Amino acid sequence: MNSRTRSAGAVVRTAGAGGPRGARGLRRAAVAAVTAGALTAVLAACGGDSLEDQGSDGASAGGKGALVVGTAGFTEAKILGELYKQMLADAGYDATRQTVENREIYAPLLEKGSIDVVPEYAATLAEFLNARKNGPDAKPVASSDVDATVAALTELAEPRGLKVLPAGEAVDQNAFAVSREFAEKHNLKTLSDLGKSGVEVRVAAGDECEKRPFCAPGLEKTYGIDVTAIDPKGVGTTQAKQAVKNGTDHLVLTTTTDATLENFDLVLLEDDKKLQNADNVLPVVNAEDAGDQEIADVLGRLTDTLTTEDLVELNRKVDEERQKEADVAAAYLESKKLIKK
Repeated sequence: MNSRTRSAGAVVRTAGAGGPRGARGLRRAAVAAVTAGALTAVLAACGGDSLEDQGSDGASAGGKGALVVGTAGFTEAKILGELYKQMLADAGYDATRQTVENREIYAPLLEKGSIDVVPEYAATLAEFLNARKNGPDAKPVASSDVDATVAALTELAEPRGLKVLPAGEAVDQNAFAVSREFAEKHNLKTLSDLGKSGVEVRVAAGDECEKRPFCAPGLEKTYGIDVTAIDPKGVGTTQAKQAVKNGTDHLVLTTTTDATLENFDLVLLEDDKKLQNADNVLPVVNAEDAGDQEIADVLGRLTDTLTTEDLVELNRKVDEERQKEADVAAAYLESKKLIKK
């Protein structure tokens, strides 16, 4: 349902002193020599970038071995990848970033070790791996409970050689917004408030909203919201938000880290009954090649610091101000004293 092609999850697997160094580092170098051409072709075919490093600003070659941070092709994923890369580079790793357009492509690369680290979303990845194991009609394993969702993700990820690192406060999940004028008129702060108001609403979203449990059916069942129609303008698109701003529609499906809501004078309504799954941000690593506790500790410092509000602002700087992901990431990490200037 999300506007991005992302998935959830990671795995907690006990790994020894795994890490891209020593004999393992030599093995990776040999594999890289064989697979670099094939991987480059895959990336080019899917609209991604080549094997050359993305956004080298703020990173420096280190002596602890090479690590490849993979990211999906949307803005937030690339920012998160740049944050990871610069944290690892500051800790002494030779870290590079690769953009691989979607999860269907980068997930197998992570399992094989062609990519070492990816920023992920707990619930989405959990259901992605659940479908791979149990089929597209598998019983859902993710929920609004982040701990239970990460536990389910871990169980699915471990057999694939993945290690899921702890989730943080930052979350990018489906959310619903109304115009500020509409919210003030009906005294709305939460989705429960909207249900209690008895107001009939048109929802600007993808046409799949009509049947998805986290969209119209969930709004009606969980909150008692009277959804009269779905206006198929897409998830969080400019057209969808404009329709809510001008009153054609009343509610728009977007995400919690949408950086453009203020431009349309829209406000999010709190999901106070936890309809949406826990898509908290967390790192997922190849357990053999990047399973060291040191790597977990480095990335954990960022996870413990990053908030949803931070992601909104970082997205805004890239999408609206047209700043480079590398520059935005460096400024943030320096401001939080997570890397040295």
